[in-house]
Amino acid sequence: MNLLVDLGNSRLKWAQSAPSIWHTGVAVHAGENMQAVLDTAWGKLARPEKILMSSVATSDACGTLLAWCQRHWSLAPVVIHAQMEQLGVQHCYAQPETLGADRWAALIAVRGLTKTNACIVDCGTAVTVDALAASGEFRGGAIFPGLQLLRASLLQGTGGIRAVQGKADSALACSTPDAVAGGTLQGLIGGVTRLLEEQMRALGAGTQVFVTGGDAPLLLPRLKIPAKEVPDLVLQGLARIADTL
Repeated sequence: MNLLVDLGNSRLKWAQSAPSIWHTGVAVHAGENMQAVLDTAWGKLARPEKILMSSVATSDACGTLLAWCQRHWSLAPVVIHAQMEQLGVQHCYAQPETLGADRWAALIAVRGLTKTNACIVDCGTAVTVDALAASGEFRGGAIFPGLQLLRASLLQGTGGIRAVQGKADSALACSTPDAVAGGTLQGLIGGVTRLLEEQMRALGAGTQVFVTGGDAPLLLPRLKIPAKEVPDLVLQGLARIADTL
């Protein structure tokens, strides 16, 4: 059994993977004691054969996870980094290792799901929108703040807005919390839509759109562009990479 780990800025996601077996889990670690989070989430897991991990979290969170695996299982996780070419995906960055490992794993996953042009939207703490050509060339992408960062920025950067947890049902809100909730959600949808439209024009006909990340369920029903949600996209990419090691 392999343990596949996606350590994000806010959430720890994992999958136990073996032939005909795929068990996933998730835990929030932002603002929490990472040691305690791991004790609760993984304390009863059987020792995996190998651990493969992508991480965009702080060095402290990543270091705690690596030490936990060594202490409990005497096993060092393999931390992946983007490559110039891997499993049919070719990089466009001059320095491929500077691309987030989660974005690279998602590209690897999508290449295994389709051979058509594809766009990948990951709605987490940050939102990424990436373009993958049918040839396998990663054509680049964009990053902007996710929903919670957008709302937090209003609390931190203004003097008059003190509440953001309103109803996001309308652009004609009649309270400040509702106006913030609706404005940030609609802004997120508008930003993602604009980026997708540009990327789909560049890629050409037959482009599929895949959506993943914690806020994907909020985005997907409101997105006018046809898209498919794949909640464990990064983990699927890690599974493909693990098969080559």
